[in-house]
Amino acid sequence: MRLKTVIDLLRPFTLLAPLIVSCCIMIASYEYTERSDLSFSTLGFTILFASFSLALLNGASNALNQATDIREDRLSKPFRPIPRGSLTSRDACIIASLLYVTAFILAVCVHVLFLLLISLITVFTITYSISPRMKQYLFFNQLWVAIPRGLLGILASWSVFGNPFQPVPLAIGSIAALFLFGGTTTKDVLDADADKQTGIHTLVNVCGITKTAYIAGLCMTSAFLLILPLVYLQVLDLYLLPLIMLVVLAASIAWMMTHDHHTERHENTRSWRLMYATYFIFALGFAILTISFS
Repeated sequence: MRLKTVIDLLRPFTLLAPLIVSCCIMIASYEYTERSDLSFSTLGFTILFASFSLALLNGASNALNQATDIREDRLSKPFRPIPRGSLTSRDACIIASLLYVTAFILAVCVHVLFLLLISLITVFTITYSISPRMKQYLFFNQLWVAIPRGLLGILASWSVFGNPFQPVPLAIGSIAALFLFGGTTTKDVLDADADKQTGIHTLVNVCGITKTAYIAGLCMTSAFLLILPLVYLQVLDLYLLPLIMLVVLAASIAWMMTHDHHTERHENTRSWRLMYATYFIFALGFAILTISFS
């Protein structure tokens, strides 16, 4: 089993999201809670263990999803390791299992609450791909991505140094979840025909690309516009108001969905890559503003 094949299976670009987002949220929570009880080395190792736990969890989810998506991938993504014959479905399941176990071991090194949140995320990632396979149900397939990668991912990251059930992490996690609920439809554009043939119902193959873009755009822009009332109600601090400007990128993603259906040499469309980039900017912007003004 070649290392490059395994890396292809894990889709390393998608692992950047949990790494970057989680590190940003952890640092922001450490500053926001005004903690100063940890040494630099302890702080660094804690962030390293927690962020890699979340990244490996995402990698395990990717491997499991491909192990169960053989029919769909043969139609829409034949270049992936399993349909091209470089790996078997059993190989992918073994890799996924090893990554899940490693993610749990790293989570144990953080603390119990982080482990519990990681466990909850794991339930979502597994049930997305296997029974009851929420991936095949309209809207639930979006929800099963938005909740673990948005809300729970933010709460798990914040829990490393702070209380995840405070208003700020809950608000930021909800914004992330609403954004991803709309943004996750970008990955379905290229898979529309394959999904339809294999009984998977997505917004794209049920409503068409134009209506999907409108719905996705509404969710993504609403997520960032939600910052305004949250600031007004003093749930979020005033210094986070500049994050509203991300509404421009959210609208751009929706526009791209109807104008760019080509993969070029990538796994997905430019709208999908911009969606990921916007999520990075949101987390990084939140961290920078929190560190600068809290």
